[in-house]
Amino acid sequence: MIKFNIRGENVEVTDAIRAYVEGKIGKLNKYFNDGHEVTAYVNLKVYTEKRAKVEVTIPAKNVTLRAEDTSQDMYASIDFVEEKLERQIRKYKTRTNRKVRENVPTYKATSDEFAPLAQTEEVEGEIKIVRTKHVSLKPMDAEEAVLQMDMLGHDFYVFTDADTNGTNVVYRRADGRFGVIETE
Repeated sequence: MIKFNIRGENVEVTDAIRAYVEGKIGKLNKYFNDGHEVTAYVNLKVYTEKRAKVEVTIPAKNVTLRAEDTSQDMYASIDFVEEKLERQIRKYKTRTNRKVRENVPTYKATSDEFAPLAQTEEVEGEIKIVRTKHVSLKPMDAEEAVLQMDMLGHDFYVFTDADTNGTNVVYRRADGRFGVIETE
């Protein structure tokens, strides 16, 4: 059962919008087993140039599903986000089902949270790892990590924080600014 937490920024969440979101995202219920309750966090934004952004995050037991879209039409964005979330669920379930069939040891081969994927359903594109890199993590602060990232021409950089001794990641955001992911 999916519960909804719907917020609006610069837009009033009317009953029609709420019903549309619950109807579209509610279609994903078929992928969750009965008895597992998940919450869909839906954030609707409208910008000054009349563009609407829809963000949906569904933290599940073993995976967090997240999708967003920005367009002129909020309802079209809701449709696109629902399709994107469905593809993510199908990919995840196909991957875990394949690992079970191949008897590949994994930390949790199947998720009891998701309903079984029907044999007739197909998933797009198989994930293939084509290269592995080994890096030594030098202790540094986030500013130095950003400089290293720029020198390498990458969009992210993994480093050991000199203060906390934790493994962190700096990354370039879509708006050109930088973010830091801190591990626990």
